[in-house]
Amino acid sequence: MNSYILALFALLISINIFSDSYARKPNVIFILADDLGYKELGSYGQEKIKTPYLDKIAKEGMRFTRNYSGNAVCAPSRCVLMTGKHPGHAFIRNNGEVKPEGQRPIPTNEMTMAKVFKSEGYTTGAFGKWGLGGPGTEGDPMNQGFDRFYGYNCQRHAHSYYPDYLWSDRKRVPLDNNPPVPGHASLPKGADPKDPKSYDVFKGKDYASDRINEQALQFIRDNKEKPFFLYYPTIIPHVALHVPDEELKPYLKLKWNDPPFTRSQGYGYTPHFTPRAAYAAMITRMDRYIGNVVNLIDQLGLTKDTIVIFTSDNGTTHLKLEVDYDFFDSVGELRGLKGSLYEGGIRVPLLVKWPGKIKAGSVSNQMTGFEDWMVTLHDLIGAKTPLDAKHDGFNISPDLLGKSNKKRPPLYREFSGYGGQQAVWMGKWKGIRQKMLRKGKNHDPLKIELYDLSKDTSESEDLAQKYPDVVKQIKDIMVKEHIPSKEFPIKVID
Repeated sequence: MNSYILALFALLISINIFSDSYARKPNVIFILADDLGYKELGSYGQEKIKTPYLDKIAKEGMRFTRNYSGNAVCAPSRCVLMTGKHPGHAFIRNNGEVKPEGQRPIPTNEMTMAKVFKSEGYTTGAFGKWGLGGPGTEGDPMNQGFDRFYGYNCQRHAHSYYPDYLWSDRKRVPLDNNPPVPGHASLPKGADPKDPKSYDVFKGKDYASDRINEQALQFIRDNKEKPFFLYYPTIIPHVALHVPDEELKPYLKLKWNDPPFTRSQGYGYTPHFTPRAAYAAMITRMDRYIGNVVNLIDQLGLTKDTIVIFTSDNGTTHLKLEVDYDFFDSVGELRGLKGSLYEGGIRVPLLVKWPGKIKAGSVSNQMTGFEDWMVTLHDLIGAKTPLDAKHDGFNISPDLLGKSNKKRPPLYREFSGYGGQQAVWMGKWKGIRQKMLRKGKNHDPLKIELYDLSKDTSESEDLAQKYPDVVKQIKDIMVKEHIPSKEFPIKVID
């Protein structure tokens, strides 16, 4: 009898060891909106644009109030996310096109998020806009750790939602848009800008974002039996204002005062007869895509095994004729828009859902940045792959899991575009330099403005004269965290 009990006990131990060894690692779905402002979701106070699926994610997961994108425009922000290095250390620090197609590439030797997942046995896929290296270059997503890619390689190509091709892995695949609808165009010569029919030339047949969503869903189905990493950098709501009529019609019924956008009025994206309705419809379309993804995860029984993350690459565009950010209250009281290191250009939504692990309906005031995701996901999936010793991320997994966390070190940003900028977030304080590349007899390119964000999220009261010791600390951080870049110089500090 004793020998039987001992044998049974040994069997139970072996089963337990076996199950622990082969316990499934969580799937990770990282969804990145394009130019979505801090207050453009219902869960962040938006009242005009409907985002029911994203609002449901907020109710079922955690919403962050102090989340900062990697930078103030597309490519450098995505580089921070993919490499875990802040803009003072990252290789890509601004947008920059290369011919015939694409942007400057991430170097081969960079450790990317996708490479980490792949080394941990995950199947990796990217669906949407890449922007970190043209087709066939070292920065091509297929050379940076992804097993599958479908979408736009080039950011400028992604200005059109009705192109004549997308990329599938390493091949161009045609779309049924002949001719394609350009992202930059003018009304036909002699067209009446007050006639809605004048804008019909900018309606395509094959909406690329629909195809991208279909391919992302197929990737999930194909890999449901094993852990996968799905990176979904949607191109919505970046202009041009292209959206299918069925999504637009509900907003037209609201009869907003919605004057047409014609290219002759401003910088040249495609005209639209009802730009406010179009912009709202695009975001609702994106929300629908995300609903498709989450619903499929539920249908496949993967809900508790899947971490879903949603955020944006930077704030709302500054092109007011195309996107009326005042009408939508896109960034609320925050100062600045896309291209700026003021809060409105870089503070963006962040929603994270993992049922059974992350408390439903929770809100975190922890300061977070894109560089944090490399180390955070490394911890959450129990990865063994060594990270780059030079990564700049702060592990926020304790915050996600409802545990206490150590004090966050200062957050650093720099941007060589839009006049040259630097910023540091240190507790409640924020120091920022603007117009660093401007020359002038009475202009100090190294002047630091200081704001207390605990009281002044609109950055309206500069406290630099009142707290010179804090300014000194911030200045020292700016010096320490900036490594000069030949490709993206800020000469006054290089």
